[in-house]
Amino acid sequence: MTETDMKKPSSEFLMAIDIHELLPQQEPFVMIGRLTHFDMRRTVTETIVGEDNIFTDDGLFSASGLIENIAQTCAARLGYVNKYILKNNIINIGYIGAIRNLEVLSLPMVGDRITTTVDVSEEVFGMTLANATVECNGKVIAKTEMKIAVREERADE
Repeated sequence: MTETDMKKPSSEFLMAIDIHELLPQQEPFVMIGRLTHFDMRRTVTETIVGEDNIFTDDGLFSASGLIENIAQTCAARLGYVNKYILKNNIINIGYIGAIRNLEVLSLPMVGDRITTTVDVSEEVFGMTLANATVECNGKVIAKTEMKIAVREERADE
């Protein structure tokens, strides 16, 4: 695939990617299941809420889990850019710098599929500002603005 193709990859290509290749997090702290859409501004992931998830309590996925799911969708975007577009060995370690206007309208249950959409509005000096929504069963269950600070490390160090 050309660099242009990698900037707008097919759904089939994205769904074949092992999400662990894009994230610095490892199990049991992986909160996204698969990448379903990528372009330079929008990233979409899907996740099925597992009973064994560390943010699941009494059959519900917590607000903290939703926030981490959003942050990891941002991380998957950066991982994709580094691996498939820039083709370098950089691992992005992201830190939530700020959360604004967080609204959690409902919590998903174990077994629910959640879809998280992150739209990047700005990237400057290692900071990413994104608007995010989480949907479940066709309804928005959470939305927020998130600022992520990024520190890069070489994967071969």
